[in-house]
Amino acid sequence: MAALAGSGIYIAGAQAEEVAVPGRVQAEAFAAQSGAQTEGTGDADGGRNVGWLASGDWLRFDGVSVTGVDLTARVASHNAAGGTVELRLGAQNGPLLASFPIAQTGGWQKWTTVTAKASAVPAGAQTVFAVMKSASTSDFVNLNWFTFGPATGTSPSTSAAPSTSATPSATPSSTASASPSTSTSVPPGAPAGGWVPVDQARWSKELAAFNAIKPKAVPPGTTRVPEFHTDCGVANSAPDDPIVLPGLSGASHMHTFFGPKIDAFTTTDKLFAAANTCNAPGDKSAYWTPELRKDGKAVPIKSMRIYYGSRVKDPSTVKPFPPGLVVVEGDAKRQVDTPKNAGSNQFWCAGSAEIGRSADGNWPKCAPGGNLIFQLVFKDCWDGKNIDSPDHKSHMGDPVNGVCTGKYPVAVPDLSFMVNYESLGGDGLSLSSGKPSSMHGDFMNAWEPERLGDLVKSCLNQNAKCGVDTTFAGG
Repeated sequence: MAALAGSGIYIAGAQAEEVAVPGRVQAEAFAAQSGAQTEGTGDADGGRNVGWLASGDWLRFDGVSVTGVDLTARVASHNAAGGTVELRLGAQNGPLLASFPIAQTGGWQKWTTVTAKASAVPAGAQTVFAVMKSASTSDFVNLNWFTFGPATGTSPSTSAAPSTSATPSATPSSTASASPSTSTSVPPGAPAGGWVPVDQARWSKELAAFNAIKPKAVPPGTTRVPEFHTDCGVANSAPDDPIVLPGLSGASHMHTFFGPKIDAFTTTDKLFAAANTCNAPGDKSAYWTPELRKDGKAVPIKSMRIYYGSRVKDPSTVKPFPPGLVVVEGDAKRQVDTPKNAGSNQFWCAGSAEIGRSADGNWPKCAPGGNLIFQLVFKDCWDGKNIDSPDHKSHMGDPVNGVCTGKYPVAVPDLSFMVNYESLGGDGLSLSSGKPSSMHGDFMNAWEPERLGDLVKSCLNQNAKCGVDTTFAGG
């Protein structure tokens, strides 16, 4: 990948079809991760590599056989600080198996193979953590693959492998699994860091039921905007993320969860039986954002409204979300300044004027009577095949000239978080993930299909404004 003038934004290069080599463990075949993203690689073997890795980030691989003391890693780096990639057994701080030195290679896609000696050759299948260590606070290494001895070693067999195309394919790769890791730490039905195909039989059944719905008549005076919403209270806060880090309690930064109470073992199927704080009938979904803090203490939430709308030219083409869909929007690792008028990832003042900025320029100061607010808009074109992807984003895309097309042909509701905080902004603020630019949101779809279908058919498809149900609104 190439860095854009210190902006922290990266562009993945072109990528060829992956060449399978016996004994190699592809870096993107992780069962869980923290801080990682995948991209198309320019390395000779093609496929994908794992990037955006900074000190403290890690990858977990299950079912690894260590067959000898001579280990290798395929790496690239464009950070002069360098660092190490530690391989640890069983846990992030488990026994050290080996340590690979990382030095600058001349570019994010300038690849070299580094070697290390294993401290021992443990018998049987192992859980191996690759833990990043560097004096730099920035991303310092890309990883393409590892070997754990002679080629008779087995690759992780329990984690789902992502597609090998430069951009998400319409179908998962031949090595992808429809089920997540079978490690005991990951609950059945949880995302596993790979491409997760939709249950086609269930989706076809729900789609047929949706197509059979007769929309309610839109009365005169209705505002012709495709929209409905749900208002959700805070359910709990926890350092968990069941989409990015399923089954790993306490492994994430602190999140504020809206709707049902959430922990690392939550799955979409569990949500249907859980108590929920959202007021739209049939909405059992889960929503979360990083915790906002003032001088280290959590800022109370004033309100959380989730709007469902449409950005496509023809809202009659919008379909309900597929069963089990999970999506992440935003980038928890994006740490850039956001001064006034900087564009995206902006907190702003609702109900009163902005009267200044924090000392670092990143946070507005709101006049009395108002409050700090953030709007997060999700992508609303689905690939039609997968309910999750390695980065939890690549199965979703944006409309092109107002149409969902190409690799993302299915229009689904456009999700928009409106998070209002009991704060006037100013100094002392931070997100649990860092700067305001790291604001992000997660969504687990657990709408009752008949309820969501009615809202989509009557409100979105008919370009009509509704509330929490199919009661039409005017003005």
